[in-house]
Amino acid sequence: MISQLFVLSQRGDNIVFRDYRGEVQKGTAEIFFRKVKFWKEDGQEEAPPVFVEYTAEVNRNVNGVNYFHVKIVGLLFVATTRVNVSPSLVLELLQRIARVIKDYLGVLNEDSIRKNFVLVYELLDEVMDFGYVQTTTTEVLKSFVFNEPIVVDAAHLSPLGPAGLFMQGTKRMPGTAVTKSVVANEPGGRKREEIFVDIIEKISITFSSSGYILTSEIDGTIQMKSYLTGNPEIRLALNDDLSIGRGGGSTYDYRGSFGSGAVVLDDCNFHESVRLDNFDVDRTLSLVPPDGEFPVMNYRMTQEFKPPFRINALIEEAGAPKAEVILKVHAEFPSSITANTVSVQMPLPKYTMRASFKLEPGAIVGGSEHTLRARLTFSQESHGNITKESGPVSMTFTIPMYNASKLQVKYLQIAKKSGTYNPYRWVRYVTLSNSYVARM
Repeated sequence: MISQLFVLSQRGDNIVFRDYRGEVQKGTAEIFFRKVKFWKEDGQEEAPPVFVEYTAEVNRNVNGVNYFHVKIVGLLFVATTRVNVSPSLVLELLQRIARVIKDYLGVLNEDSIRKNFVLVYELLDEVMDFGYVQTTTTEVLKSFVFNEPIVVDAAHLSPLGPAGLFMQGTKRMPGTAVTKSVVANEPGGRKREEIFVDIIEKISITFSSSGYILTSEIDGTIQMKSYLTGNPEIRLALNDDLSIGRGGGSTYDYRGSFGSGAVVLDDCNFHESVRLDNFDVDRTLSLVPPDGEFPVMNYRMTQEFKPPFRINALIEEAGAPKAEVILKVHAEFPSSITANTVSVQMPLPKYTMRASFKLEPGAIVGGSEHTLRARLTFSQESHGNITKESGPVSMTFTIPMYNASKLQVKYLQIAKKSGTYNPYRWVRYVTLSNSYVARM
């Protein structure tokens, strides 16, 4: 049972606010943002997704306000309640509300929500009734929501946003393809028949000081967004040598899921619309896609895989108050691929007074190596073990058209309505860093 639901910008501006029950005091948005911005309890840098706030005039054991929030593309989606509800349920609800808004607006950001605030409020009123969830399915909401979205010009979007991440390679999709609303038509009243399948993988790796991999994991998802009229049946085929379950076992007890396949997933789960009738035989998934964006399959992999980057860090002392840091990053992926939004961070000792850098220019393409040299100057009075007090080195990146697990979509088959029916099919890959760390 949700009392309030609101959306805040990174600056704390209240973009959307809906009070469903009137049982929580006013000003909760300001209280929430102040708590999140200055969260210092227990030495944490960021506020947890769920916390309780008490006011001086209420009973601390009964009337605390529970805050739940998720951060999506720079926006804070927040729910409040006074009752004891499942945190997982509320966090999933916030994720689904964000997905529904994105389905209708085409792109999810502060500008699109402000321009479509009437539509957004209509969606929130249909999703929730007196604090109780009614539906979070785009397909169901289309029967009750009739406002048309105001389209945000995709030319003003960041080139590193969803529309720009996949604009590499020989075959380029239309620039506005991933920013369309599922309910808006093309100029002239036509609807472009197309479907998008995204294989998105988040990598977590920890390297030892000598460069060996200590831990490695891939959290992946196959996302689908359909603009097909009539919801035709779709068949999606994965690698023939795909295995599920480490050590020959299978989480789902598929008879064909054991063996020594080249792609071994630890576990996976599927969307409720996916039928697995032939999955054991030929690794195909059958489904009738609902409207909007949804995860066809989520999977996890801890089998050894080739990391996209190798990181080497070395600290050399150069006299009493000085040292030099040499940081090398080598791209292990094919030379036809270029990494985006690459960032490398390395904490330095607290007695560091000055740092000067020398970085080789150039884009980070596959097979290339980049070296950063930093000269550090320390205070004279305090000087400890520089190597122990530095690091670890952490890295963030985005690599379009690359996936480390080697999971592939072999083909995407759509049931034909007629002999001339041939919708556009887009299959895209992207790899993101989740926790990419090298110890000193």
